Amino acid sequence: MTEKITMNNIVKRYDKEVTVLDDIDLTINEGEFFVMVGPSGSGKSTLLRMIAGLEDITDGVMKIDDNVINHLPPKKRNLSMVFQSYALYPHMTVRDNILFGLKSRKVNKEEQQKRLHETTEMIGLSDYLDRKPRQLSGGQRQRVALARAIVSQAPICLMDEPLSNLDAKLRANMRIEIRRLQRQFGLTMVYVTHDQVEAMTMGDRIMVLDSGKIQQVGRPIDLYNEPANLFVASFIGSPKMNIGTVQKDIGNKKFIIEGELAIDVPDRVIEGLKDIPNITVGIRDEHITPPEEGKEIHTLEVINVENLGNETSIAFNVGKEIWTAKWPGQWDIKVGEALPVNISHEDFAYFDSDTTQLIRSS
Repeated sequence: MTEKITMNNIVKRYDKEVTVLDDIDLTINEGEFFVMVGPSGSGKSTLLRMIAGLEDITDGVMKIDDNVINHLPPKKRNLSMVFQSYALYPHMTVRDNILFGLKSRKVNKEEQQKRLHETTEMIGLSDYLDRKPRQLSGGQRQRVALARAIVSQAPICLMDEPLSNLDAKLRANMRIEIRRLQRQFGLTMVYVTHDQVEAMTMGDRIMVLDSGKIQQVGRPIDLYNEPANLFVASFIGSPKMNIGTVQKDIGNKKFIIEGELAIDVPDRVIEGLKDIPNITVGIRDEHITPPEEGKEIHTLEVINVENLGNETSIAFNVGKEIWTAKWPGQWDIKVGEALPVNISHEDFAYFDSDTTQLIRSS
């Protein structure tokens, strides 16, 4: 049985002065993998702890299904939580760590053993049950924390940056593992991370938080293609969206980006943007492409090249900004080279510089 989480006008303040979260309106659907992402200090871990009952709610209403949970203690919320630190008991074996919650809830021993066997088989911990946490690798400890959450069979699972202590290869494997388990058990998963690659690859939907306010909620691909504002544009995507300010040269039907890159712009685009006094544009790295005949070509000076084997990442100076392009395959490009590239007005997202809001997507 999965359950949905609803938040209406949720506010969190400390000492009645410092507002950490402001006016959070959100519904997390049953069986959804929902990711909360944002920079350090944005309030995402605080919100997760409020769902768990580990932080008080200053104002607003939080529900699980149709039941208000504002004042329910954590143990009555029927959820499990996986922490960044794993939160394992060092003096207990893997077996006892996994079963700790079930023993506390006085689940009968036969049921405990059944759940333990099923979960450890699935997660690959059967050979480690008699070891202590200090005898395990980081990845194995993370699996123990996961197993402890899964054996509880709670319909909601909260995860607070659970992979941040792992190396890159293990993180990639664990992302797949967690997503597979979430689907298999039909859990409502709420997952906090500052890593937008994790957010993009794992989430059914993503919420981007900044300074305690929701910036955008949606499917990963929608946030990537149509960021609601400049913050989301610069936060979602790796590398971030290339950004530049615009001067309008209406007479020549051009937008001059960062004082040096002149882009041809058709009348319909100029007409649509004429009432916006200050414009900022954004373009993704995959839209700065190798030159093709019949397309608009510009020459940019290369300031860095990273050849990754399967792709080549190229950095350029555009005014005061550093822009990057990502080209498939291996390219013999030198730093300092004047490189012709294809850049088209069709691939730009347009933002109001004053409000930072998206005006027109690419």
